[in-house]
Amino acid sequence: MQVLTTIESLQGLLKGWRSDNQTVSLVPTMGGLHEGHLSLVRMANNNSDKTLVSIYLNPTQFGKGEDFDSYPRTIDADLGALENCQADAVFVPETEQMYPDGWSFDYEVGDIGKILCGITRPHFFKGVAQAVYRLLEIVEPEIAVFGQKDYQQLFIIKKMLRDMSLGVQILSHSTVRESDGLAMSTRNNYLSSKERAIAPELFRILERAREGYLSSKTVESLRVDIHKSINQHFELEYAEIIDANNLKQITDNTTEIAILCAVSLGPTRLIDNIFFWR
Repeated sequence: MQVLTTIESLQGLLKGWRSDNQTVSLVPTMGGLHEGHLSLVRMANNNSDKTLVSIYLNPTQFGKGEDFDSYPRTIDADLGALENCQADAVFVPETEQMYPDGWSFDYEVGDIGKILCGITRPHFFKGVAQAVYRLLEIVEPEIAVFGQKDYQQLFIIKKMLRDMSLGVQILSHSTVRESDGLAMSTRNNYLSSKERAIAPELFRILERAREGYLSSKTVESLRVDIHKSINQHFELEYAEIIDANNLKQITDNTTEIAILCAVSLGPTRLIDNIFFWR
């Protein structure tokens, strides 16, 4: 497994791969890797000849007072895990490589970035889109792989690729969970032992809401139930039952339902979601 820190060295490697007509998958990460990330690497391995993982803690998606400075930086462990997972190369750029003087990004995320997570983190999706676009510009992969836990982020990335006519296939992997149902996240490392014992209740609340919906409870009554249940254990940011295909209100034509939520447990922000068909 090769580890590269400059665009020049990376593109030299990519040139060699492509001279052999090998397809490339990109798995963008911010480090602090866990089994959820590694599932994306295995998906990439299964769908292309070469897998490139990026590790870049992107400052443009963090707002004032957020956890950029304290975000887990575990590069040695990350590289060991990626080697065991048979990634072919890892790109670990500094910010001057990602955003050199004179480089600009003018894509506007639009209204879809102003709902759900975008209400409390209005900077977030523009920053994510910027980093993903830049990586795609550098690597020019055939495939890029993302997780579904950050579903709004995935939705916006897909929209950006369509809007900008970027010829990259997006693959997504379902949320990977701990044995007790907690969605895997780098930020789970922030949880105290007491908070960690409480955290799986979030997934159980979403599962009960899914069962309620399939038992013909109304969306509004379920929304009230979800908010009440969440507030017993967490600080609610949002919890919504929406059309998974457009992140809008459910209609008679909706077939795939998403329940998305964000909460705080102590100082830790947790997001989760579930999807189902009706």
